[in-house]
Amino acid sequence: MGIPLRQTIRVGAYVLGRHLRGIERYPLVLMLEPLFRCNLACAGCGKIDYPDAILNQRLSVAECLEAVNECGAPVVVLAGGEPLLHRDIGDIVKGIIGRKKFVYLCTNALLLEKKIDQFQPHPNFAWTVHLDGEREEHDRTVCQEGVYDRAVAAIAEAKRRGFRVNINSTLFDTAEPERVARFFDEVSAMGIDGITVSPGYAYERAPDQEHFLNRRRTKELFRDIFAHDRGRWSFNQSSLFLDFLAGNQAYRCTPWGNPTRNVFGWQRPCYLLGEGYAKTFKELMEDTDWDAYGTGHYEKCADCMVHSGYEATAVVDSVRHPLKVLRVALRGVRTKGEMAPEIPLDHQRPAEYVLSRHVAEMMARLDRRDETVQSAGGQH
Repeated sequence: MGIPLRQTIRVGAYVLGRHLRGIERYPLVLMLEPLFRCNLACAGCGKIDYPDAILNQRLSVAECLEAVNECGAPVVVLAGGEPLLHRDIGDIVKGIIGRKKFVYLCTNALLLEKKIDQFQPHPNFAWTVHLDGEREEHDRTVCQEGVYDRAVAAIAEAKRRGFRVNINSTLFDTAEPERVARFFDEVSAMGIDGITVSPGYAYERAPDQEHFLNRRRTKELFRDIFAHDRGRWSFNQSSLFLDFLAGNQAYRCTPWGNPTRNVFGWQRPCYLLGEGYAKTFKELMEDTDWDAYGTGHYEKCADCMVHSGYEATAVVDSVRHPLKVLRVALRGVRTKGEMAPEIPLDHQRPAEYVLSRHVAEMMARLDRRDETVQSAGGQH
């Protein structure tokens, strides 16, 4: 099982409690980005295209733990950028675990062996290593040779030391089902604890705009991949989300399920789209026009089927309809037959391109801060 039983029980109880109290919107996973800086420049990434002044910003340990407290989600994903570039990342992880949260640290693993002594194995902690395919495919995706081999070596070392280790794979339209299946066999043989898989989201500023998947192609691709599974693969995802990827569930995006905190603030509406920022989690939840986003509502969301938008939907559905989960568990993900109805796009609003404005506002704030510091320094 990719998801530990203790996590399944605690998250299930958390969801059920909010359901019984009639709470419609609540967080499941906090996406915490302590920094945007990365030691790779992947072609499909939309997270690192910022001026150096922004890439040099870091959330402090106190800011990270305040976000965890503010949000209250039972699971925290440390993302970025590359979290291991943060000099206090070990203290951040310890603080989150101390709050009895489940922590997944996403990393390209280039610094894992160097930084691993800052961490201790814990039932609530797991590494999530980015691997987007076999050696040649992964190195091409991250635009640097040798990364796959270094990541595999780091996985082996982390497992030797007793850590839980998952992999996170992002698939694009160049993915071939047979090769993906072979890759999942290979990483499973390494002894990893789970696989997280997702179609790539079309970041508007990603260098490569040609290889993102549309929804129909996504469903066909995952049906073809899952057709190769004979119970060999362990996924760190809900079975209903995997069923959704294969076109068997008609889900709507619930972006509030995976709220994001980064150096800009609390990001609206989700980890993938930076359309605005709130100063507090309460403001994010109460003042965001959630109905303005998601497939069918907004052009930028038209092709999205990413776990950060739909996993929470699937988890809530799992708790409310356990028999549906049981059916998928018994028969596996259905890979043939009619797909669930697609969300119509007739009334979606056109895309707005506002990222540059937010970047300019952040740069202005940083300039004002620097001027204040320099002025204060000149008075002594």
